[in-house]
Amino acid sequence: MSRLLEFRALEQKLAAQLAELEALKGSSELQKEIEFETKLRALLGEYGFSLRDVINLLDPQANRRATAPAATDKAPRRARQVKRYKHPESGEIIETKGGNHKQLKEWKAQYGGDVVESWLS
Repeated sequence: MSRLLEFRALEQKLAAQLAELEALKGSSELQKEIEFETKLRALLGEYGFSLRDVINLLDPQANRRATAPAATDKAPRRARQVKRYKHPESGEIIETKGGNHKQLKEWKAQYGGDVVESWLS
């Protein structure tokens, strides 16, 4: 897309968003919400409370519900299995849980990954 077309498309989106913003500004529902929020914040400031204090007063369990699911979302990882590779010629055995073993890498470079994987015992 050329820069001019991109500019015009963005200009149209901006005009549409500005029109939507103007429509929201005239909304009586929005005016009521803004008025409520300003009065609430003034009242909280007058008594020295924060929004968190009010939430804790109205719903003491809210803090526990918000933090509990986050901790249980992630299940622990399964432990890796130990793999044993036995070199058929030398009889040398390598035990590893991952593929980042120096000797195993050398074998794979020398004999090929498929061949070395066939040495699993």
